[in-house]
Amino acid sequence: MLRINDLHASIGDKEILKGINLTVRPGEVHAIMGPNGSGKSTLSAVLAGKDTFTVTSGEVRYQDEDLLALSPEERSWRGIFLGFQYPTEIPGVTNVNFMKTALNEHRKYQGLPPITAAEFLKLMRQKMEIVEMDPAFSSRGVNVGFSGGEKKRNEIFQMAMLEPKLAILDETDSGLDVDALRIVATGVNRLKRPDNATLVITHYQRLLDYIVPDVVHILYKGRIIKTAGKELALEVEQRGYDWLIKEL
Repeated sequence: MLRINDLHASIGDKEILKGINLTVRPGEVHAIMGPNGSGKSTLSAVLAGKDTFTVTSGEVRYQDEDLLALSPEERSWRGIFLGFQYPTEIPGVTNVNFMKTALNEHRKYQGLPPITAAEFLKLMRQKMEIVEMDPAFSSRGVNVGFSGGEKKRNEIFQMAMLEPKLAILDETDSGLDVDALRIVATGVNRLKRPDNATLVITHYQRLLDYIVPDVVHILYKGRIIKTAGKELALEVEQRGYDWLIKEL
């Protein structure tokens, strides 16, 4: 589904990603861990098409297509979803209007007619149940006045509505208490299918108690320095990153 080959990316004159190699197959959950400043959020931003960063070399193939040649909107239409570390507030735009517009843009790309009001409301109620979200939130401005946990639930709700092929979750666990973490992780797990994949970016092993990864990668100074199974996350929790860095 996703193949990254020797990816280098910079912001201004500073190189952040220094040769990323990564392959994600349908049905897999990959976790990317690493200390602050290692390039985790940069990788998610580059995959989503954020123009703050410049790709200087390397290749990213998504479903056998050159991902880097696509605009952020085209990436979304093709099934890529980015969950932000700090979800943005959009005053004056309600959740229901925002979500209906986004969903219909995806349907338009797929050659489908706009969803009817009745169908949309039914679908929205079903997806809100996945993240235990109060239906009253649908009439509120997108993330306006939401707590950190409510913003993260709202993002997983958006993900549920759009049903992406590849979900990239950038530190979804940031700022969440235990209950919110459980609800968000349960939503992610319920959306997992054999034909989609998830890339989870996190500092901490605790999220991976709920979202069990097939593969764990350690990112350090712009490179993946170790890849292993879920046991790697537990080892990092117990020993930190120093032992890995010393092996370089």
